[in-house]
Amino acid sequence: MTVPFAALALLQSARPGGGLMLGIQVVLILGIFYFMMVRPQQTQRKRHETSLMALKKGDEIVTAGGIIARVIHIKEGTKDGAAHAGLDDAVTIQSGESRLIVERGRIARIGSVATAAPASGTKGEM
Repeated sequence: MTVPFAALALLQSARPGGGLMLGIQVVLILGIFYFMMVRPQQTQRKRHETSLMALKKGDEIVTAGGIIARVIHIKEGTKDGAAHAGLDDAVTIQSGESRLIVERGRIARIGSVATAAPASGTKGEM
């Protein structure tokens, strides 16, 4: 028997409706993948973009590069002659004595930056 005839013989000997069960399993796996991986990432990205658009002067941020700073000025871009907030807006930040300009989209976290807290317990405790 040649290979195409062998494959045809295997297909004919398979249970009827077996292809339907395989199709249902594939759809279930894709559905689980969507609801466990894709959808949570989309909602997290939307929340992050919303918080970036609500950025204001005085907010403490952490950039994608790890710089901890405070926002001192936001220069919004223009679209059709009107000010338009976008992820490519120039944000001036101050970290220590340095001032930097970063894109709004390069900000990783917004909010009060917690200082390093001591480990639980004191040095003398063990």
